[in-house]
Amino acid sequence: MTVRSTLRAVSPSVMGVLNVTPDSFSDGGRYLDFDAALARGLDMVAEGADIVDVGGESSRPGAEPVPEDEERRRVVPVVAALAPHVRVSVDTVKPGVAEAAIEAGATLVNDVSARLSGVAASRGVGWVAMHMRGTPRTMQDAPSYEDVVGEVGSFLVDRARAAREAGVSEVWVDPGIGFGKTVSHNLEILHRLSELVALGFPLMVGTSRKSFLGTVAARSDGSPTPVGDRLPASLATATWAMLAGAAMVRVHDVAATVQAAVLVGPARLPAVVGGRR
Repeated sequence: MTVRSTLRAVSPSVMGVLNVTPDSFSDGGRYLDFDAALARGLDMVAEGADIVDVGGESSRPGAEPVPEDEERRRVVPVVAALAPHVRVSVDTVKPGVAEAAIEAGATLVNDVSARLSGVAASRGVGWVAMHMRGTPRTMQDAPSYEDVVGEVGSFLVDRARAAREAGVSEVWVDPGIGFGKTVSHNLEILHRLSELVALGFPLMVGTSRKSFLGTVAARSDGSPTPVGDRLPASLATATWAMLAGAAMVRVHDVAATVQAAVLVGPARLPAVVGGRR
């Protein structure tokens, strides 16, 4: 085993985002075609993604729901084509879509509603519980918290424990950065990620290309940095999350994040692989 592959084995996991939608905030429409989606998924595999997360319904702020049949039509063929090459998760809030994707080879349900633990339990797959205030259509309508980290953590623990009791053996939690949170809430969550790591469930964090990054890392004239120019901010926050103890980061830019994860992995251990400090 090479040094790099050894380091990769102790590194946080990288989940690649594959949106087969016309309206996702970052790459909507680029991978709606099956061939384009498959090619991008295989590219992410080559770039080192541990999981490819396939979603057929946008969860951007203000997004409208997609009919179940249409979401299934978008997602299932891509899942089936990628499953022989990489672990695949399905990003959905619909039980029927989750079931169909699992039949096609998905082994993880990435659930922004945190309501599909029963599907995961019955099918013997993993489950990610994410915190979201409201729905994608309403979540950014003046979100308010007394203690955003405390409230998010309490919600995630309740859902994660219930899932374990229901028989889900692999339970992840995700604080839902950008989902019903202001810029200040998102930064507070990042600042206090260690508290969420301490909850005892593996933590997944997704900041990739999100709007708060465009606001915080604004252009010199004060205007938000465009989505396509947010790689530095995305990589910085992913690295911050991994160093704070996140077990997985969900990203659009897989290759750059994998490089960061390779370096972060041994930094989180008492000694670097091979015994050198």
